[in-house]
Amino acid sequence: MSRFQVKKVAVLGAGVMGAQIAAHLVNVKVPVVLFDLPAKEGPKNGIVTKAVEGLKKLKPSPLGVADDAALIQQANYEEHMHLLKECDLVIEAIAERMDWKLDLYTKIAPHVAKHAILASNTSGLSITKLSEVLPESIKPRFCGIHFFNPPRYMTLVELINTPTTQPEVLDQLEAFVTSGLGKGVVRAHDTPNFVANRVGIAGMLSTMKEVENFGLTYDVVDDLTGKKLGRASSGTFRTADVVGLDTMAHVIKTLQDNLSLETDPFYESFGTPAVLKKLLELGNLGQKTKAGFFKKVGRDVMRFELESEEYVPAGQKADEVYARMLKKPAAERLRLLRNAEGAPGQFLWAILRNSFHYAAVHLGTIADNARDVDQAMRWGFGMKQGPFELWQEAGWLEVAKMIQEDIDAGKALCKAPLPEWVFKGPVADAGGVHTAQGSWSASQNKFVPRRQLPVYERQIFPEALLGETSLPDWRIAGTTIAESKALRTWTLDGQVLIASIKNKMHAISPEVMEGLAEAVELAEREYDGMVIWSGDAPFSVGADLEATMPAFAVGGPDAVESIEQELQNLMLRIRYAQVPVVAAIHGMALGGGCELAVYSAKRVAHMESYIGLVEVGVGLVPGAGGLTYIARRAAENMAASTSKDILPFLTEGFTAAAMAKVGTSALESRKLGYLLDSDVIVPHKDELLFVAINEAKSMAASGWRAPHKRLFPVAGRSGLATIKAQLVNMRDGGFISAYDFKIGAMIAEVVCGGDVDAGSMVSEEYLLTLERKAFCHLIAQPKTHERILGMLSTGKPVRN
Repeated sequence: MSRFQVKKVAVLGAGVMGAQIAAHLVNVKVPVVLFDLPAKEGPKNGIVTKAVEGLKKLKPSPLGVADDAALIQQANYEEHMHLLKECDLVIEAIAERMDWKLDLYTKIAPHVAKHAILASNTSGLSITKLSEVLPESIKPRFCGIHFFNPPRYMTLVELINTPTTQPEVLDQLEAFVTSGLGKGVVRAHDTPNFVANRVGIAGMLSTMKEVENFGLTYDVVDDLTGKKLGRASSGTFRTADVVGLDTMAHVIKTLQDNLSLETDPFYESFGTPAVLKKLLELGNLGQKTKAGFFKKVGRDVMRFELESEEYVPAGQKADEVYARMLKKPAAERLRLLRNAEGAPGQFLWAILRNSFHYAAVHLGTIADNARDVDQAMRWGFGMKQGPFELWQEAGWLEVAKMIQEDIDAGKALCKAPLPEWVFKGPVADAGGVHTAQGSWSASQNKFVPRRQLPVYERQIFPEALLGETSLPDWRIAGTTIAESKALRTWTLDGQVLIASIKNKMHAISPEVMEGLAEAVELAEREYDGMVIWSGDAPFSVGADLEATMPAFAVGGPDAVESIEQELQNLMLRIRYAQVPVVAAIHGMALGGGCELAVYSAKRVAHMESYIGLVEVGVGLVPGAGGLTYIARRAAENMAASTSKDILPFLTEGFTAAAMAKVGTSALESRKLGYLLDSDVIVPHKDELLFVAINEAKSMAASGWRAPHKRLFPVAGRSGLATIKAQLVNMRDGGFISAYDFKIGAMIAEVVCGGDVDAGSMVSEEYLLTLERKAFCHLIAQPKTHERILGMLSTGKPVRN
């Protein structure tokens, strides 16, 4: 089979989804042309232009860098149909109207390239019915592709075939969506709302129904059904507000219109809830209209009350006893909830029971196997575990008996019994649907393994579900060379050494520092390169403050200076190692984590990497080489230009450190200077280690050598005076506090090289000394202690 290359994509429809799909394509460097109807007035591309401009204002941003909106090519159906022939993939993403979609297909069909894949982004319309209007030559290349909103951040993409879709087309598209777009693919059957929305919306409807049964308020329900339950922090009703109540109503209507009591025994619970009807009547559609189940009035959050049709103060939480129940092991947790005397506990058991019941009854018709259901709920609805995973963890047969007892007692949503495979046969014998052999397929009546596509060879450690014991666990995989409580040093191939931090949030403690230094020495002796990769996000949140403060309490600033000097020496050891050290970054690389990354020979970063020097938030300055890096990079950038003034090259780095600015994507982190143009940005998090190892091997094979130690120029006292003048204006204008001014001035002093002439040549060691002294001075200050204690206790910066 020839390789399917996506050189250009057309997105049809510049609405919310279409525009954001186009934005994500730009994020991953795929050229894209965005189509919509010609505007009735003004420039013909007016509708698309408005949508593209709107992308820059959305929060969270669909673009890695807002300026990249300009890379979206704009088009309309009247003038630019010929552009479709240049596209290898055409994604239709217009409104959820079958008649509109069919009409559009008729118009575009003559212009679609002979090799191109045509896919409909729909949340639930029949893909087979959509295909019927297409010419026979296009039908084999047509399928459904369902992105979840917002497309940049949501992992899930569902692919749906028709009876005429060629299997290799889905394989090709799955490879592109996985590796090219960084998504997790689930193949869904062509049933109403596919997999995630079918199970997820049924779950939301079930939740709303049980809310009425148990008389709970929306804020209490969100408190119970958010992180405490292992689900998205927005809970149930805030999630509905974010999605849009009109969108939710549309998905519900799809279920109502395409199912019946004969095809779905839960059909009677699909009625539109009274509260949702009322909110739709009022035009309160959620976040997009700034009012839904909740709305903000000033700083206060209000919740809607159906009885009065008014908003009342929100903020109620469930009794702490239920939070404690939810922390118990799965089997004990479900028993406690089922037997709870209070309404919140009974409510939680009811919604979990309903989700197990629904998923089991419909597994055979909506999905190929249980793995697809659980992955869909993880990736599409932000669940820590899918319904089958939790059920299996809690004890398959015991939970099954509890569910069936409730069904028999009339407590469930419908009388449909659990399928026979739940109680008898391979699933019952294995204790669940996920096994080393694969996951249970109710339609095939057997366990089926994961799809074996070449793209998945890039995922050395794919995200595993509970029970998938045949998948490797990175914590114990490969050959362990050395291991402590804080760090594991290991290898997969004997060529590249991997260092994995084990501390909470991968914080850098003295033990981590010692282990990394030993790993570099070992890599130089016996390996071609070294990768710093710690599996799960974050890469590292920086120095372990909880380990540093006791040292300060016992030994004062001298003890801290010793630790800081060791950390600085580690950074230089990594920078000047005789083998390439590659930092594989996923999630947050903050403070010392950022410094660890920038002192590596190369960085391989997942698209959703958030990198920055944030020490100001705890009343400190970067002390492990971050400011020295900013000064050196400014000198290097000046040397690559025709300018002789270093200050313009220093300003952005200084500002980022002084304001604790964090890149909101790997792309923005590159603009801030924490990633270089030569660094690699990887769309899929599970491909990060594969790419990093190969980068290290490639660098070694090409004869990589550590850089020479060089002196470089600094801005000196004149640059320092300029920056301080700006800080004075910010302080006097009330934009920063007096303590912020103090810290900012100390940062400026380090990056400018202190009291020296402009252009003076300095070494890294000289700046590191200034950096260390500033750090140790600040750690002795009471206001810094306030900021550190505030961060450790609340996780939020204190501004004093």
